[in-house]
Amino acid sequence: MKTRAISVRLAVLPLACAAAFPAFAQAPATLPETVVTATRSQVPVTDVVADVSIVDREQIERSGANGLADVLSRVPGITVTRNGGPASTTSVYLRGAETRFTAVFVDGVRVDSQSTGGASWNAIPLAQVERIEVLRGPAAAIYGSDALAGVVQIFTRQGEAGFFPSVHVGVGTHNTRDMSVSLRGGQGAVSYALGLSGERSDGFNSQPTGNPDRDGYRGQAVSGRLGWKLAPGHELDATLLDSEQKAGYDGYLPGQDDQNQQDLRTLGLNWSAAWSDTWKTRVGVTRGIDRYQTTPSPYLTNTRIDTYLLRNEWRMGTATLSADLERREDHLTNGSTIPEQTARDQNALALGYTLRHGAHTLQLNARHDDDSEFGGESTGGVAYALAFSPAWRATLSAGTAFRVPTLFQRFSFYGTPDLKAETARNFEAGLRYQAGHDRAGFTLYRNDVKNLIDYVSGPGSCANGVGEYAGCYGNTGRARYSGVTLSGGTRAGAVNLGASLDLMRPKDQETGLRLARRAQTQATLTADTQLAGWTLGGELQHLGSRFDDAANTMRLPAHSLLNLTASTALTPSWTLQARIDNLTDKAYESVLGYATAGRTLYVGLNWSPR
Repeated sequence: MKTRAISVRLAVLPLACAAAFPAFAQAPATLPETVVTATRSQVPVTDVVADVSIVDREQIERSGANGLADVLSRVPGITVTRNGGPASTTSVYLRGAETRFTAVFVDGVRVDSQSTGGASWNAIPLAQVERIEVLRGPAAAIYGSDALAGVVQIFTRQGEAGFFPSVHVGVGTHNTRDMSVSLRGGQGAVSYALGLSGERSDGFNSQPTGNPDRDGYRGQAVSGRLGWKLAPGHELDATLLDSEQKAGYDGYLPGQDDQNQQDLRTLGLNWSAAWSDTWKTRVGVTRGIDRYQTTPSPYLTNTRIDTYLLRNEWRMGTATLSADLERREDHLTNGSTIPEQTARDQNALALGYTLRHGAHTLQLNARHDDDSEFGGESTGGVAYALAFSPAWRATLSAGTAFRVPTLFQRFSFYGTPDLKAETARNFEAGLRYQAGHDRAGFTLYRNDVKNLIDYVSGPGSCANGVGEYAGCYGNTGRARYSGVTLSGGTRAGAVNLGASLDLMRPKDQETGLRLARRAQTQATLTADTQLAGWTLGGELQHLGSRFDDAANTMRLPAHSLLNLTASTALTPSWTLQARIDNLTDKAYESVLGYATAGRTLYVGLNWSPR
């Protein structure tokens, strides 16, 4: 089914019943006033042209979700797969694109693995998260390499004037226990935030036909933020996140107690200066570390990404001009690479221009990256929005993007040194409606990717490897990610209603087949209300059938999950939360051969003095 056919099919759907953004994730009363990810600067939500979703802390707590992936799986356009439980390898497909095609930032610090490619989603602790912004669509003209499908920006808790402590404890199925403490505050020129969290679970057997053991996990994390207003208009901001996670997994040899340890660390130091009402400067130095190790099978890989940013913004009436100088340095230590320690760097110049004039908004971006291995790569983006009434807004955009191969893909035992960068061209159009409690959205997109890097296996395909593992990485693929996302919601009496619907066609252009582990249909329906002092919520998630392999021979059946949430204020300071996931105890797999949790119950208690 081609994109045109999809749009014709959707045109007959009543807009009021069209897909909607889940109610917990976008309620008008809690919608933040500004968005950072769309332009790399704070801009009003009403001025954003890009397709953006926002989840704040209140919405995270109201959802009852236990992990970041559980929150993201409810955002339109995102599909999540896991090799077992919450601590297992997690992949996030944005608009059907590979997980490495989403650029991920924590407090402005880029996190990525130069071995597997993409962020280690399971290692980002939800307890430390204050806010999530999801930008759908290529953004390489703003952020450089990696953002072929979009950007996910995660912000940890931050301080404010006063003192705001909070404590959370919870227990759940599989002997799951967690606890977190947050201390936030500020006085005078100083603000601070400190978060501590820990979690452990006995888990369940993720491979019933493999090792007959339970794959438990435990993790701990600390986050910190310190802000200091040096002088009027000048502020220094330091951030830290340190997350350690240990988990059992089922390896290739049955009977072994396989364990992995995932460490994620981010450090950031930013200085911002408002020289005048029309000129601002920001200087940032950040470091992101992703370390992964397994035992008893010995494997260790360690990625470090250092970035240096100088950003200037000038306001000229209703227009804003920005100029960025950015340097990124990638380092990989891995026993499978030659040499064991490899590195590269990218220097970039990026320009942005935004004009707001009456009902019109125009956003232009251009960037040139000079890679020490590949040379120059230029990207651009243009977006336009027309507010043709107070309630209706139409958008149109186009952009290019790229991702350079990981150091592992080039220099490992299975690497190919002369790999080319993966490149993309994206076109999309949207229509949005917002009036009181009623909201709806429609986005039609097509993203074409060339030089797609695949693992070419089989005897004779490459000189590396032996037997069934013979093969190497190569620029052998072309893909098209096309589809439609509809979003909206309404209020019926005392009930908030919302839903989302994605119709996607993630296609391998070389074979004409669907890309592995990608569904063509996914939908979410939500409802919540107040009753007798309780906040009650229900959520129905549906994911269409998928294929676990590129040949489309191993089908993963469609499935639907029903989740329920409930919360009540015991006192002004104490809140009780409960969540039942997979109420019907549906047996399903997101990766062939790996089980997922059945019906689970989680109960949490929050203390936050008012």
